[in-house]
Amino acid sequence: MKVMTHSLFSDFDISLFVTGKHFRLYEKFGSHIITVNGEAGTYFSVWAPNAQSVSVIGDFNQWDRASHQLYRRLDSSGIWEGFIPGVHKGQIYKYAIKGYDGVEREKGDPFARRWERPPRTASMVWDTAYAWKDKTWMNRRARVDALKQPMTVYELHLGSWRRDPSDPKRILTYKEIAEALVPYVLDMGFTHVELMPVMEYPYYPSWGYQITGYFAASSRHGTAQELMYLIEQLHKHNIGVILDWVPSHFPGDAHGLYEFDGTHLYEHADMRKGFHPDWKSYIFNYDRNEVRSFLISNAMYWLDQFHVDGLRVDAVASMLYFDFSRTAAEAATNEYGGSENLGAIQFLKDLNESVYGSFPGVQTIAEESSTYPGVTNPVYAGGLGFGMKWMMGWMNDTLRYFKLDPIARKHHHHQLTFSATYAFSENFMLPFSHDEVVHGKSSMIYKMPGDEWQKHANLRALYAYMFTHPGTKLLFMGNEFAQTHEWDFKNSLDWHLLQYPSHLGMQRAVRAMNNLYRSEPALYEHSFSYEGFEWINADDADHSIYIYVRKGLKGKDTLIVILNLTPVYRENYRVGLPVKAKWQEIFNTDAEEFYGSGKRNTGVLSPEAEECHGRPSSMVLNVPPLAAVVLKQVPVRGKKS
Repeated sequence: MKVMTHSLFSDFDISLFVTGKHFRLYEKFGSHIITVNGEAGTYFSVWAPNAQSVSVIGDFNQWDRASHQLYRRLDSSGIWEGFIPGVHKGQIYKYAIKGYDGVEREKGDPFARRWERPPRTASMVWDTAYAWKDKTWMNRRARVDALKQPMTVYELHLGSWRRDPSDPKRILTYKEIAEALVPYVLDMGFTHVELMPVMEYPYYPSWGYQITGYFAASSRHGTAQELMYLIEQLHKHNIGVILDWVPSHFPGDAHGLYEFDGTHLYEHADMRKGFHPDWKSYIFNYDRNEVRSFLISNAMYWLDQFHVDGLRVDAVASMLYFDFSRTAAEAATNEYGGSENLGAIQFLKDLNESVYGSFPGVQTIAEESSTYPGVTNPVYAGGLGFGMKWMMGWMNDTLRYFKLDPIARKHHHHQLTFSATYAFSENFMLPFSHDEVVHGKSSMIYKMPGDEWQKHANLRALYAYMFTHPGTKLLFMGNEFAQTHEWDFKNSLDWHLLQYPSHLGMQRAVRAMNNLYRSEPALYEHSFSYEGFEWINADDADHSIYIYVRKGLKGKDTLIVILNLTPVYRENYRVGLPVKAKWQEIFNTDAEEFYGSGKRNTGVLSPEAEECHGRPSSMVLNVPPLAAVVLKQVPVRGKKS
């Protein structure tokens, strides 16, 4: 088996690659099973511009570095390539690279579509061929404006959502997960799942955030095709799929991207820009055209080959600023003396323009905690071009408030009202993610004050506040039934808790909130616009009561939301009305089925001509303790609502 000269690259491909504008590199780089001159085999190509030599080693040549040397292209691209007859799907390989420094390194293929299961580190010849059966979903996705639809996301870690009951140490395959996850998400009413990183990664405790195989589905759960099956099954039941994507940093494992050809090829050579002090990992060199092409091609790959519906982009703030987690003395600056990483900014703009230009109906979502302006503004308007941004300030303020003993909440009343001052400055997603239930932060239920009943009542009220606040929603697995332990990536969620009424009630409440949110246009039609929100009373600090209106496109879709965040039952509480009409309670977190005390407002609530909260008409109702109540206007008989 001699290496034959062959190339999948045209001159135009090379031109796009070296200028940072080739966004389908997965069609060219890596290992591709093809036939050349009637011989079946595999074509290999890799970018290693500073290497002295590159060979393919694997199980087909007894890992012999001398037998299959790749050819360096005669242009300036730095690409090594060649065709090896007889190498077939499933065979394992690495690149033996003699670097610029004279050191020989064995590297995995950056574009490999499958890797050995860790701790083994070889790449595998594989493909992404799959007979998709989700055409209905894909066609609908392209026609619908996702920003005007309800979006409630269930975030999960595939290795610990559920494990094999007969062998709790065994993680489930993609197919096994599909059989359990799809009916559960469908029953709970979430519109999307967000999968924590599924790309291949060597160190399991990194949760997938230290990636070596950017183009491979993690072999811990199976093959690329089995992940496609999971996605297809979700699509068949009208559930979207968002992938957690990490273009911000990568680990220094010997078989990975670090010092790939004996130089700082993928990472920045200046360690003030190329090393992340928090994660002890390496930062991509966004100034390099070929690196931007690599990363954007990776994003396009998952959208194209795996039909995913969105990417949650991890750690955007760390990409935007050189002084992220660094003192001024430790940080680099850009060419103008500022702290902004101009290469990263350009990369993010190119990414979003490419994604939205190629895949109608998908979304990119930034995990971004700084005050960088216009994260969700279009690139043509000076923004970064993301579809949504995590509302980290809202999350932090909300959790700080709810941790307080209710007797102290009146002194922090505006910690909850403050978010309305900036809620429409970006397209926000409200996240209660995995980051809030690890590293000693405690589970969501144990952040809440009080006895067991009060903890559950507080948490139900917190979730109701999230579901009725402007913005899309995200809830991490286990939060929906009040998991008591912090998240443990090594074990399954504590599903046995559902035998207890308090936890079963929490699950029922979240299911009901999802259904309320999806069925009431007022809760999602103006998710990102001030037109959909109005305060009735933001100032009743003494009672820790909040009253606001959510409005849809139609006037009679209007809802009134009342939060009582003390354990005191407020009887005959007067509420000013946005319109003089009859109202009816459609949701109450204090319902007995949710493990509440059952203090409901039954029947029709009629308006009275008495001024309250600056409104000419009002009504009286009972507000249960530590609860949220949602009221809806009663349609006038004989008229369409």
